[in-house]
Amino acid sequence: MKKNQFTLPIILLVIGIVLGFQIQKVFSGDNLRDSIIKFNDVLTLTEKYYVDQIDSQKLVDAAINGMLSKLDPHSVYIPASQVKTIEESFRGDFEGIGIEFQVIDDTLIVVSPITGGPSEALGIMAGDRIIKIDGKSAIGITNDQVRAKLRGKAGTKVTVTVLRAGVRQPINYTITREKIPIYSVDAHFMINHNTGYVIVSRFAETTYDELTNALADLQSKGMKQLILDLRGNPGGYLNQAVKIADLFIDGNKKIVYTKGRRTEFDEEYDASKSSPYEKIPLVVLVNKGSASASEIVSGAIQDWDRGLIVGETTFGKGLVQRQFSLPDNSAIRLTISRYYTPSGRLIQRNYKGLKNSNEYYSEAGDTTEMPGDNLNHTAEKDTSKPVYHTNEGRVVYGGGGITPDYIVRASEITAYTTDLLKNNIFYEFILNYFSFRGQEIKEKYNNDLQKFVNEFKLTDNVLYNFVDFAKSKGIKFNEKEFKTDKKYISTRLKAQIARNFWKNKGWYKVILSVDNQAQKALTLFEEAKDLAKLK
Repeated sequence: MKKNQFTLPIILLVIGIVLGFQIQKVFSGDNLRDSIIKFNDVLTLTEKYYVDQIDSQKLVDAAINGMLSKLDPHSVYIPASQVKTIEESFRGDFEGIGIEFQVIDDTLIVVSPITGGPSEALGIMAGDRIIKIDGKSAIGITNDQVRAKLRGKAGTKVTVTVLRAGVRQPINYTITREKIPIYSVDAHFMINHNTGYVIVSRFAETTYDELTNALADLQSKGMKQLILDLRGNPGGYLNQAVKIADLFIDGNKKIVYTKGRRTEFDEEYDASKSSPYEKIPLVVLVNKGSASASEIVSGAIQDWDRGLIVGETTFGKGLVQRQFSLPDNSAIRLTISRYYTPSGRLIQRNYKGLKNSNEYYSEAGDTTEMPGDNLNHTAEKDTSKPVYHTNEGRVVYGGGGITPDYIVRASEITAYTTDLLKNNIFYEFILNYFSFRGQEIKEKYNNDLQKFVNEFKLTDNVLYNFVDFAKSKGIKFNEKEFKTDKKYISTRLKAQIARNFWKNKGWYKVILSVDNQAQKALTLFEEAKDLAKLK
């Protein structure tokens, strides 16, 4: 590569990085120009004199990553190859055939057709094995190759050849690709006659609409109180968090506000719309995987004493990012401000002085907090965190996530069960189990999920077969640990069966029976009413 061919795109890229943010006024003109020249000189010298041939794009990517690593853990570089996938996940749709899949032992397995997608409409089923795509073998295919072959522009067609348990001959399906929704409300249903349950997995463009539809459905089924499950929800769009908090918070109360170094990034968001859910008793489930927008919602609910926060201390991400595109279609997500809960709490954990981002992420959550009633937040009283007060005067703390009003640790599982999970043994076993029992179960329960939940039980013989299957996959049997986790193992297998018929709703409807955080939440609605003065 000639020097002038190399230098021009690098200069453009660096200028795009620095000037494209629309924040160049904060820099001295001389310093900015000198930095660009210095950076370009280093790259040019390296390209010209380094002992081996270099990949200039990799060097630039590494330089950007190195620069952003000096800021905070949430200011990140996104390569062009990943931008589209990330945008799809937040936008709430993509174009393709509409399946969830896994590649197991070199075979492409349909985990579930996506509701409303073209694969479901044609009759493709959970457990189907796709052996050919457009007439070419799919054996040995990788996850990236699956996405490349099955996704595509809406209106285009692809033919897949499927092997199905109980059907002798392969089945060919010609599928017209469509825009496929990516749901952020994973499931909603009535846990009992008056308690609704909704789990929200992220805050995407469609989350508010999905949630309002789910709540309306639950209300029509007799919902009088609600569990909102934000566990493992990493966040997303701030405006969606505000709209969702507004569903439960009345009047014109403050939900969140942001402050940045530049005043144009200072914003305040208040409740503005009335909803039928402002007086409903509310319990919000959180854990250390609940971050960002999840903490905006749970923080506002806690600060206004609107509902009970239950589970484990959240992640602690109080930084707001904005995404800026770069000339080569890559992007950076840059922290532009901090957000604060209504009481003035900054939720962001300390990240300065840590060795790397791995240390930052591994330290999420407080592993020392004692389970139990924490309405007055005595669990944090010996910390150095700054003190704030809720609307009713309860003490709460900033600087380290949202600590629950009632601390409930997730149940621990043994090393044996952990190995089963890591090696995907539950899914693989049920895949084989379905080959023999799937049609029988379908005919017996006739799409009646509640009947399945109430009546279906796995026999000890099936569990022993499961143990033998795990052994065949290299999982060493531990009888003591198996007995300790027997109820969990049996319930998870049952949930996996339910998922094949009723998708996420079936999975959660079954698995919540061994979810100690959700089960505890069911007992706390009287306290939630007292807290919100709903009696």
